[in-house]
Amino acid sequence: MRLNWIKNNTTEKFTLLLVLVISVWVGSNISWGKDRWKGILESDARGYYAYLPSIFIYQDLNFDFFEKIENGEYHDRHYYYDYRVKINGNSINKYWIGTSVCELPFFLSAHGITLLTGGKADGYSKLYPIFINLSGIFYAMAGLFFLTQLLQLYGISSANKNLSVVFVFFGTNLFYYAVVEPGMSHVYSFAVITLFVYLLKLFFEAPSSKMLILISILLGLIFLIRPQNMVILFIVPLAAGNKEKLKAAFNWVLSDFSLLVKVLLLFFSIGSIQLFYYKIACGTFIVDSYPGESFNFLAPHFFEIFFSFKKGLFVYTPLYLLSLFGLIFLFKKSGWDAISIVIFFILLTYLLASWHNWWYGGSFSSRVYVDYLVIFSICFSTLLQNAKKKGRLVLIFLSVLITLLCQFQIYQYRYAIIHWENMTREAYLDNFFRITTN
Repeated sequence: MRLNWIKNNTTEKFTLLLVLVISVWVGSNISWGKDRWKGILESDARGYYAYLPSIFIYQDLNFDFFEKIENGEYHDRHYYYDYRVKINGNSINKYWIGTSVCELPFFLSAHGITLLTGGKADGYSKLYPIFINLSGIFYAMAGLFFLTQLLQLYGISSANKNLSVVFVFFGTNLFYYAVVEPGMSHVYSFAVITLFVYLLKLFFEAPSSKMLILISILLGLIFLIRPQNMVILFIVPLAAGNKEKLKAAFNWVLSDFSLLVKVLLLFFSIGSIQLFYYKIACGTFIVDSYPGESFNFLAPHFFEIFFSFKKGLFVYTPLYLLSLFGLIFLFKKSGWDAISIVIFFILLTYLLASWHNWWYGGSFSSRVYVDYLVIFSICFSTLLQNAKKKGRLVLIFLSVLITLLCQFQIYQYRYAIIHWENMTREAYLDNFFRITTN
């Protein structure tokens, strides 16, 4: 596998290390002290994580231990959340298992250390959430690392890669979901999808069976984390780069039927883990674990998902909007790439904006776009790469302001100055410069 590992560029190493140190420092200060560690796993994150103690500690796939944990010594009305739904009279986890698969090494590390030190090895004592915090930071760093490798394939200079890493991490809600709410699925999707796009681009440059197998494994994991993330398949034309490479690669895959069967079986084997869980837990393979929740493809909320004061992507994290100006330069360099991104962006937004709860509950900005930051990063780095002289200085200055705004609004969100769900235009403007909760 032709990986462009960072070997000689000191500045890239330093940038990633700096981001890592800041993330651990901020995460530990925000969440590790006193009883604040109890809030690391809240809301949906409790459901994503619950597979790990259910399998490795309680051997209970129907989560009967829920009441003991949530109503026992870890009870906190602020964090209480029942992630279970009833199917065929049995309790199952509402959420998919892929996030917990990503968290597994950190859970096992916390569990092992807790056992060795004589701590309370119940899956919810202090060390477990802290290691999930480290898990979120690790996957963010992994995603950023593979992002630098991908940007190198697009001819982005080292300086612009470094700037992209800093602005994409601190200037979007990736920072929030890596450091503050690391138990949510988004930072894991970001890492896996970024690696998927990178390997996919390498595959189109030089098709190989080994690369295709790795891609199928990643695709299975992407599906297992969030099934709707399979929309990433529409990014294939961008990864190919042109029609000729796309056609040649597909012909190469179709020419080896046995390899195609192996790859498909591998993908379905990974993806079917969730289905087998359902079968064991409630007796059926196919389950609607989101009863009463669905997509409404006839009424997508395009404007709201971008510009509403409730959760608008461009309102709370305007770096996403700024990055799209990079499409201008992409059109000049490669119309194929630019059109591929535009089509993907439209399809992605149509899917995300069609969910009945288009603001996706409690979240900072529109959290579902974090998963696909790799696409916005390509646009943003292209913008940096092609801006000249004064225009480049203006762009960097604007990016700094946007990043500061993002961090300020994350602060407001953490202290409920920005409400977790019920924001309005009036509330946003009234609280724009507010820094205290009094």
